[in-house]
Amino acid sequence: MLVDSSVWIDFFNGRSTRQTGLLDARLGATQLLTGDLIVAEVLQGFRYERDFERARRFFAMMTPVQIGGMPIALKAAENFRHLRSRGVTVRKTIDCLIATRCIVDDLPLLYSDRDFDPFVEHLGLHAVA
Repeated sequence: MLVDSSVWIDFFNGRSTRQTGLLDARLGATQLLTGDLIVAEVLQGFRYERDFERARRFFAMMTPVQIGGMPIALKAAENFRHLRSRGVTVRKTIDCLIATRCIVDDLPLLYSDRDFDPFVEHLGLHAVA
């Protein structure tokens, strides 16, 4: 499963949510994937070097997934336009890319960002429940 930055940020900040509980339960039991753009989003938020390094080492233990690339960029644009035609505007391009990568590769996504809900409802994104 791929874990979105929305969950990682809560996890590293010690917030107890349904999603961080699911993540905690699956650490060591499930292959966790991390995306390049997700790592960038999470790591840029650390204020202290020691916390940044701890998280960087943590991410280095996971299987990396390249989120972008031209085929995913084109498909993400199609998905964005499809959702917009249904009256849904995706607020962040990175979320559109992440959701599209998961849809294309049939990867379940653990997230707490409501921006992914339309991808589940209209485009077949598999949410971790």
